[in-house]
Amino acid sequence: MRFARSRILFGDDFSKLQDAKVLLLGVGGIGGFCLDCLFRSGLQDITIVDCDNFESSNQNRQIGSEAVGAIKVEHLKTLYPTVKALHQKVTKQWCEEFDFSEFDLVIDAIDDMPAKVAIAHKVHQKLISATGGAKKLDPTNIQLTSIWKTHGDALAKKFRYELKKSGFKGDFPVAFSPESAKCTDLGSFVGVTGAFGLAICSQAVREIIK
Repeated sequence: MRFARSRILFGDDFSKLQDAKVLLLGVGGIGGFCLDCLFRSGLQDITIVDCDNFESSNQNRQIGSEAVGAIKVEHLKTLYPTVKALHQKVTKQWCEEFDFSEFDLVIDAIDDMPAKVAIAHKVHQKLISATGGAKKLDPTNIQLTSIWKTHGDALAKKFRYELKKSGFKGDFPVAFSPESAKCTDLGSFVGVTGAFGLAICSQAVREIIK
């Protein structure tokens, strides 16, 4: 039985996972592994949003990237058939206009800072966000904590700054790593970016069943 071992672990809470509605913004190196983890854990109602096509440069870290040239969300829907796919760019304006009300949980795995800030303003009560997974080698440095308690990560620092500048007063959990950057360009290692996605999935599952 497909979910037999999940049911052993989650018990009666497994039904909460199957009933949950999750919105996943961004299905790149972090978001793709988060999607895989959510799907394998028993979640069925997942909506994924991304505007990109797979490129050969994605193949070191992104699930589904063997389909070079394919629209990411449409190809991932063939791998995870219960998901809903929105081929759209997540911008500040998109976030301000999109109806988040039907979702129990929103996962932000995008890089666009104005959009990340707009998401936080709109749905911070049900938000889990990712900071930077690039340029790092050690997945054991990944932590889950309040956005205000992040440290040692350039993207998290920028995120905190932009939130404060925008007058944001709320709070939400983020995955971050204080590991020092190992390169200056956008190098990446699936052992870290994938682990970010799995850590966020774990946080999502725990929030759903708590």
